[in-house]
Amino acid sequence: MLVTFLIKTLQLMLSLSILVVFHELGHFLAARLFGVRVERFFLFFDWGRALFKYRSKRSGTVYGIGWLPFGGYCSMAGMVDERFLELDEKSMPQPYEFRAKPAWQRLIIMIAGILFNLILAVVIYSGIALHWGDSSLSSANITAGMSFSPAAHKAGFQDNDIILSADGKPLDALSNNFIRDVITAQKVVVRRDGVEKTIVMPSDMMQQVMAEGVGFMGMQIPFIVDSVLPNTAAARVGMQSGDILLQVDSLPIVDATDAQLIFREQRNRVHSLQLLRAGDTLTATLQPDTAGRIGVQLLADINRIYPTEEIQYSLLQSVPAGCSRAVNTLKGYVGDMKYVFTKEGAQQMGGFISIGKLFDNFFDPYRFWSITALLSVILAFMNFLPIPMLDGGYILFTLWEIITRRRVSGKTILKANKIGFVLLLALLLYANGNDFFRTLFHF
Repeated sequence: MLVTFLIKTLQLMLSLSILVVFHELGHFLAARLFGVRVERFFLFFDWGRALFKYRSKRSGTVYGIGWLPFGGYCSMAGMVDERFLELDEKSMPQPYEFRAKPAWQRLIIMIAGILFNLILAVVIYSGIALHWGDSSLSSANITAGMSFSPAAHKAGFQDNDIILSADGKPLDALSNNFIRDVITAQKVVVRRDGVEKTIVMPSDMMQQVMAEGVGFMGMQIPFIVDSVLPNTAAARVGMQSGDILLQVDSLPIVDATDAQLIFREQRNRVHSLQLLRAGDTLTATLQPDTAGRIGVQLLADINRIYPTEEIQYSLLQSVPAGCSRAVNTLKGYVGDMKYVFTKEGAQQMGGFISIGKLFDNFFDPYRFWSITALLSVILAFMNFLPIPMLDGGYILFTLWEIITRRRVSGKTILKANKIGFVLLLALLLYANGNDFFRTLFHF
């Protein structure tokens, strides 16, 4: 338990460190491009003290690492912040100060951090496409169909339904947007017992799913034997790799978990099995062990169970693929933001614990980089929101200046930043509070 916690925590810290450094690097490079002096460039916050710092003799910038292992900052001379009260706002700004630069340059400096996070996401997604390629699986080819939540059943879905399309569009079951596309669709077409049926989705389907908190649907995996363990019930009756379990005690087995549940709950009785082997139907009888196991390893590789399409990218092809995935990720996240303002969506908000749970119990490079790219997109979007203290707040003030040709006073910005700080702190406490109570009470 402790080892798992440490592994997840280290992955979270590494991921956030990469995102923060890259974000602040965008501000740093844009500032230097326009001749703004960067006073401090820090990974992590250094309130009171720094673990490490170095002052560049050439630029005068202090580079360092703080002790609070989340976040970081790029402090520019003449930036309107808490120290602004110590200065005379009407004093003549120095040429190297942020406030001395024309509005369009200040706008670019503030946008640069957001832009660098988007660029980072594209670079990571492109690297994933180049190194690992991609897989595609038409939802129509999931012959075992899907299992559905109570909310989905209420909407008209039935277990074993095969999803064919959502709003007339075929779906990729391996896409990150697969479930979202079904939930947010107006009409979903399924194949049920060989007949196509159209389900009209409730307008509040997403809220129902969030309130239920158990997911909307899951892909069903047939009971296919990958290997048989020696000296077990399965070995004694001659089960082989590739056998497909069709029935247990005359009950059809569509999903492997159905059989596992029967074996576990009825482990003290002998079961009759119907198997499919190389096109032939066979029968066997066996009794599970005291733990409800029959002694087989199941095939779990989706690529070997269903007809997936493997896609490989060249270096040139990986860049458009990375851009497309970043854009689709951003569109999906922006679309989900509207649910934050509902009761169900607010209850699903999470903080650092929820983010940490996204990572595996061990370091999986593919998953680590996929999550880091996702978080980079989220960080870019969140910083673009017109909330004082965030980049989006400064962008809003600068756009106002460009449009009206009237600069927002430093005192006004400082007051707005205080309001923004309170809002962000409340949001942070609420999100992490949700995590705390979910962890404490296991809901």
